[in-house]
Amino acid sequence: MADFDDGKESGALRTIGEVGQALGIKPHVLRYWEQQFPMLEPLKRSGGRRYYRADDVALVERIDRLVNRDGYTLKGARAAIIGAPDPQAAAQVSSARSDTDDILPRLKAIRDRLDRALAA
Repeated sequence: MADFDDGKESGALRTIGEVGQALGIKPHVLRYWEQQFPMLEPLKRSGGRRYYRADDVALVERIDRLVNRDGYTLKGARAAIIGAPDPQAAAQVSSARSDTDDILPRLKAIRDRLDRALAA
């Protein structure tokens, strides 16, 4: 849980510097995560100044836990956050589909040979 010791209410908007300091994450990392996690969208005011809402801070904490403590890749953390299936399992399914694509033409050729043999 973020430890904000700035006298603001718990639901107050926070700057990128305040969030970074409270969570021990450098601002450039937070900006990078905004690119990698489309659901992380702090408010941006004139001049591009970012303001993180309480939900944004909670999401940053979750990303930090997944990536820096649980060992997820950014892609895996993104999948976990959006509720997608396990990325490793998805890769296995993709690989199986690729194997099926390779086998399908061979199976069709076998079927055609059997059809010709039965017709003769």
